[in-house]
Amino acid sequence: MLQTTIRTSRFNIAFFKQFAKKVTPVLSEKDPKHAKVFTENATRYLQKLDTLQAAVLATIETLPKEKRILVTAHDAFNYFGKNYGFNVVGLQGLSTATEAGVQDVQNLATFIIENNVKAIFVESSVPKRTIEALKAAVQSKGHDVVIGGTLYSDALGTPGTTEGTYIGMFEYNVNTIVNALL
Repeated sequence: MLQTTIRTSRFNIAFFKQFAKKVTPVLSEKDPKHAKVFTENATRYLQKLDTLQAAVLATIETLPKEKRILVTAHDAFNYFGKNYGFNVVGLQGLSTATEAGVQDVQNLATFIIENNVKAIFVESSVPKRTIEALKAAVQSKGHDVVIGGTLYSDALGTPGTTEGTYIGMFEYNVNTIVNALL
């Protein structure tokens, strides 16, 4: 359960601010010689997280509330949805090992059509075949839906890239979601 909480909470910037505030004194206690560096780094990082939060909110505000429906392969984005006003619908449960059944795909296809969802999303940690099957099911019912991109859910992007950092991953996900749903 703890692993699931940490994994899904990555989409709540406030949690990451709490993590930084709690880790800094522990590191300082363990390595007092570098306490000042830990504190300075934490201060800078918290400022970056504040900037990220403001940017995320501004980007999301460009998307009308009725379009804030996020359909992904599984439920990794629940904290994101709660914090930013999205209805998050996952084809699978929290476990990426759970396979979605045909009825699940058909039910979600109907939901997408009824709510005129423009885009659905692949997740970096989940095989894209389930989302491709969902897209095909929606299209078989005469409705068009696109795959809006790949979101980072259980992993960051490639090391050395912008998406390889927490801030870069979060910005990328928000921009990908909003641009596809607009």
